[in-house]
Amino acid sequence: MYKSNFFLFPAGKANFKDRYDTKIVDWIKPWDGKEGVKIGLIGLPLSKSSISHSGAFLAPKMIRELFANYSTYVEDERINLNDLEVKDIGDVQMHPTDIIGSHQRIEDSLSLLYEHQPKMQPIIIGGDHSVTAPSVKAFKKKIGGEIGIIQFDAHHDIRNLEDGGPTNGTPFRTLIESGTINPKNLVQIGIRNYANAEHYREEAEGLGITVYPMKEVRTRPIKEIIEEAIKIASNGTEAIYVSLDIDVLDQAFAPGAVAIGPGGMDTFTLFDAVELLAQEKKVKGFDLVCIDPMQDFRNMTSRVGVQLILQFLRGKYRFKNGNNTNKL
Repeated sequence: MYKSNFFLFPAGKANFKDRYDTKIVDWIKPWDGKEGVKIGLIGLPLSKSSISHSGAFLAPKMIRELFANYSTYVEDERINLNDLEVKDIGDVQMHPTDIIGSHQRIEDSLSLLYEHQPKMQPIIIGGDHSVTAPSVKAFKKKIGGEIGIIQFDAHHDIRNLEDGGPTNGTPFRTLIESGTINPKNLVQIGIRNYANAEHYREEAEGLGITVYPMKEVRTRPIKEIIEEAIKIASNGTEAIYVSLDIDVLDQAFAPGAVAIGPGGMDTFTLFDAVELLAQEKKVKGFDLVCIDPMQDFRNMTSRVGVQLILQFLRGKYRFKNGNNTNKL
């Protein structure tokens, strides 16, 4: 059996130190391997499984480096996120060539981590979307019951496995066929025109997956959609896992997405959605995937990734402190 092996990329350092300005890098410190962890940041740097060219394996490192650029202070609410206890667990070290072996490393390492830290809520940084399948498998063992999924994505990601896999196009196919999730508890938000085959939309409907295409996301208040998504993902489940593929955003907001395209969400709407979800008691896991620093411009997309993590933590801050002004 594979023994858990974590490797921590060194975090960045601020170029200028202001005694009154706490940066994320000053707040989220490496885990010592012993203390209890409430919220843990974990990198899964794998992108060999992407069906298109991808340098998403570099995203955990880049996002950590950008922690030196952002403060912990929320101007809108005059709150400081460093009241939360968050630790950087490190990265699961991948096999250099074996995709299936790397997926097994992810599942085994996360399962062992959760065994020792059963109360920890994970924030996962991919990697491509293939890492969600082993991550969710380990998450379900941790929860010990049924789980729901809320997925932000331009694609259904239920491609068949006969034509090749696992890939970044197959995570939810893998989770459904393995019996890890019930498709009736899977909600897909932001599915986009010209990004999917008719067969997979029909199959999603046949499986009972709830799909909110971009036209609906654009024309309805996001709070309404999130309310409905939580009810669906919560029905008969013990916890909800949120999986966010950065390509749900329009290419104007995410030029470094692995699969860029026009017609996607804007950052303001997505930030609100993530914060709302994090306030929900059942939401106990979050992953962020498919940011490619090699294709990015001035780290624009990685910066969006940092803020998505902060928005998730902002929602957790609200939940912890009973300050759920947007509570669903």
